[in-house]
Amino acid sequence: MKRSEKAARISDLLETLYPETPSPLDHRNTFELLIAVLLSAQTTDKKVNEVTPALFAAGPTPAAMAALSVDDILGFIRQLGLAPQKAKNIRKLADMLVAAGGEVPASFDGLEALPGVGHKTAAVVMSQAFGVPAFPVDTHIHRLATRWGLTDGSNVTKTERDLKRIFPESLWNKLHLQIIFFGREYCPARFHDLETCPICSFAATRKRMREERMENDRLRKRKKRA
Repeated sequence: MKRSEKAARISDLLETLYPETPSPLDHRNTFELLIAVLLSAQTTDKKVNEVTPALFAAGPTPAAMAALSVDDILGFIRQLGLAPQKAKNIRKLADMLVAAGGEVPASFDGLEALPGVGHKTAAVVMSQAFGVPAFPVDTHIHRLATRWGLTDGSNVTKTERDLKRIFPESLWNKLHLQIIFFGREYCPARFHDLETCPICSFAATRKRMREERMENDRLRKRKKRA
């Protein structure tokens, strides 16, 4: 099956499964979305959603967040991965936004100039807050795209480029969320049966299925010995 045919079949199935794609990160405005996405690095969305209500109550705007100390911010997010560095970045980011007029930049360059905001975070904000076509690729999307044979898995930058080339631009903003939702519900990283998966069953190669089956067997044996 050609990649283009595979991509069309994947997008059709994902649209059937997930016609609605609400943001997995709770937020009320663009500033809160930016902070939530920044916090989600190496942390689950569920855990981020547990800590942001109190953080956003204390710092609902860039000016209010800038009025908090790094220790104040750290106190709200301490249970998240990389919390100390994230607290410093949020404080600096809030200061920069206040100095620039208090608005979140509506450009990739403006967003990526902020502390702690990389390309993936900027892409999420651009797509979800401003409706600009983007295809944010995190480790989960990278893993699934590689598993499905849509990219060679060399790095997330190439995966983003490959996915943008394969799928129509009109689908990018919705599709990246659909892939995330599918991965959580049907396509976990470990102990996954590719042959019965709604997408892996036709998208993954026999070689890939064999490799993952062997890896799962290895992990099960290690788990029994532990």
